Amino acid sequence: MQGHSVDPKSGETKIREDLPVFYIIMEALGTYPILKSFLAGSVSGTFSTILFQPLDLIKTRLQSKVNLNLDSPRNGTVGTVIHIIKKENVFGLWRGMAPSITRVVPSVGLYFSSIHWLKHALDLKDPLAPTEAMLLGITARSMSGAFVIPITVVKTRFESDIYKYNSIREALTLIYKQEGVRGLSSGLVPTLLRDAPFSGLYLMFYTRLKTIVADTSLPCTKSSAPIHFSCGVLAGIFASIVTQPADVIKTKMQLYPNEFKDVRGAIIRVYKKYGVLGYFKGIVPRMLRRTLVTAMAWTVYEEVTRNIGLK
Repeated sequence: MQGHSVDPKSGETKIREDLPVFYIIMEALGTYPILKSFLAGSVSGTFSTILFQPLDLIKTRLQSKVNLNLDSPRNGTVGTVIHIIKKENVFGLWRGMAPSITRVVPSVGLYFSSIHWLKHALDLKDPLAPTEAMLLGITARSMSGAFVIPITVVKTRFESDIYKYNSIREALTLIYKQEGVRGLSSGLVPTLLRDAPFSGLYLMFYTRLKTIVADTSLPCTKSSAPIHFSCGVLAGIFASIVTQPADVIKTKMQLYPNEFKDVRGAIIRVYKKYGVLGYFKGIVPRMLRRTLVTAMAWTVYEEVTRNIGLK
């Protein structure tokens, strides 16, 4: 899709007015590819987050202290959904949407713009080698994850049904007053241990799968969006399984900072209380959400960047 045209008389370049507003803005940015990449990533992350927020909320509820019996049907995924709808109606499944969006817009935007900047700064060419993709994903996610950790804490607490904050501002203020800077950054280490490897593994699997598919002669390879989404789903499944224990530790530390004060203590405490299965609590909704959200975010990002000339 070309977003501009050249006037045959004056020779001036003009932005086409028949494009959606988003693409007009992108064309107006012209020579700012990092900012374009940031906006494209934010749009893709926002869209997928709104769609799949219920899965993240269910995952948080499953990992909270309320669900003590792992074998009880009421504490399973379906039982949790029914309980939320009965208690809070169907819109309760979107509880925590405000902090989720507040977190996603800068986080995903920073992630994609960091990848774009690092690829050009290090002169990395597509297709990326597995090691390059792994390190690129880890670095980009570490940068964005550390930046938005206070909002991540608020988001987790909003979803838990344990804390009753009325707004993001109130939550940030109360956490700072009661727990200090440490409260606003609680769970940072397990968050990075979860997100950085996830992003590294995801990007490695994703780029490798795209390369494998591109090397085949199947007709479906001509349709980029379905291929991007399919590769993203498979990559998300692999990465989610590996990083699930870190997600459980992160949630415990952010919900119960007085009980789970450090990573080592949290690991031991979860094992003593729940056993090995405790590290995989909430894996089904998390796997569904992370896989679908990331696959959709990358699909939208790939399509947007292709249409605005970044690829």
